[in-house]
Amino acid sequence: MHMNVAPHLLTEDRAEFERVLDDALRNAPDHPDLAEVGERLTPAQLRTMALNATALITTAAAVEYDHFVKVREQVRSAAAGTGAVLGDSAGAGAVAVVTVLAPILAGTAAVIFLLVGAVLKMLDPAPAFADTLLTAGLLFGAVGAAGLLFAAVGLLMAALRNSATQVPAPSPDDELSRAKDAWCRALLDRGILPFLREALASAAAAPPLPRQSPPPTGRIPKVGYSGPDFTSPAAGTKAPRPSYTSPDFTGPDFGSPEPRPE
Repeated sequence: MHMNVAPHLLTEDRAEFERVLDDALRNAPDHPDLAEVGERLTPAQLRTMALNATALITTAAAVEYDHFVKVREQVRSAAAGTGAVLGDSAGAGAVAVVTVLAPILAGTAAVIFLLVGAVLKMLDPAPAFADTLLTAGLLFGAVGAAGLLFAAVGLLMAALRNSATQVPAPSPDDELSRAKDAWCRALLDRGILPFLREALASAAAAPPLPRQSPPPTGRIPKVGYSGPDFTSPAAGTKAPRPSYTSPDFTGPDFGSPEPRPE
């Protein structure tokens, strides 16, 4: 279940708010005014109520939160600037490497050319390009010596410049940690704990719900109609006995037969 984030509370700080809230509910027995947690309202109910009231709770620590956000932005900006400086330093370092390698490579080429030219010069007759190899060796030797001198001067100047501009920088992590701790303390003392106390007080002031008694067992529940009323005869009186009359039966008339016509 995702709650709405308060307008002044960034999404990345939502987890820290819930952590402080959970710690407060977990340590409720240590606070005498929160001893009723679990009687009127459960920790889960209080947590849901607090999450729904995030905007109201965080307003109590708005000043500390604004300072924490500003310090964090400054630290991030400084980190981004450090990355750019590191990039520039990497480029300068590459130039320094090339400056150092150039004299080494030039000196190596000079030694090779001079050795090969000297060996060819000892042959009889000496090849025509032996003098060319010796000249090239001398030229590479001069280039290597100049490059070595240039690299040494450049490294010395860089070291002097860095030592002059280097100043002890304050630790941004310490300031950020202090700002975050100040916000969490203000959030707990002025926001979460007062909200929980008020919620418990409101629940204690509310009248308890009436408890319904369970239906009696072993009896048929009374439905929406009643049976007919039967009354027993009063004591000492006799109920009237039913009277029966026999039906009237008449016999047939028996007489002399009538004369038949002839």
